Amino acid sequence: MEWDWNFVWQIMPTLVAGAKITVVATLLGFVLAAVLGLVIAVARRSANPWLARPVSLVVEFIRGTPLLVQLYFLFYILPDIGITLAPLVAGVIGLGLHYATYTAEVYRAGIENVPRGQWEAAKACNMTGGQTWRHVVLPQAVAPMVPALANYLIAMFKETPLLSAITVLELMNQARSIANYNYRYIEPITLVGAFFLVISLISVFGVRYLERRYGKVA
Repeated sequence: MEWDWNFVWQIMPTLVAGAKITVVATLLGFVLAAVLGLVIAVARRSANPWLARPVSLVVEFIRGTPLLVQLYFLFYILPDIGITLAPLVAGVIGLGLHYATYTAEVYRAGIENVPRGQWEAAKACNMTGGQTWRHVVLPQAVAPMVPALANYLIAMFKETPLLSAITVLELMNQARSIANYNYRYIEPITLVGAFFLVISLISVFGVRYLERRYGKVA
């Protein structure tokens, strides 16, 4: 089957629309993963075992199950108990929850790299626990985390084709629909690869800049 440029220009608007959904799902999922990951990291450091242990069990469960299974659960199983989520919402929550368990480890490493003397100095200044986290620990811990968090953003972007399994009209789903309808696969699937390659390369250059700017997480 020969490459058809006319067909390429015909399907390009649909693929661009799918790419926008892919980017939106990635960014929203990453925001959720970044925020929830910090909550998980702090909770696992809690001196209260009734908080730290259940959170650790949930984290290990999420890490131990495939993202695709989690997406199916959110989209197809939850409606059985009265919770119905839109495809994109379920996709964002699935991505965010799954990657939050990994960003939590990045936060943990960054927090543990803060010298113990800083914690003691905050205590000596009569700072509360919340003040210590906000004004002493997190400002020092965040910068080294940035490159690692950016790497998870790229990884999440590459996982978005899984969202097609729950009918999200992202890039891969749009390409597959075009291919099945027109019985032409070479152009849409090749263009999907090109879209992912270009966006990933741009992201890689961004990560390298962040590594030079902030340094790598130890």
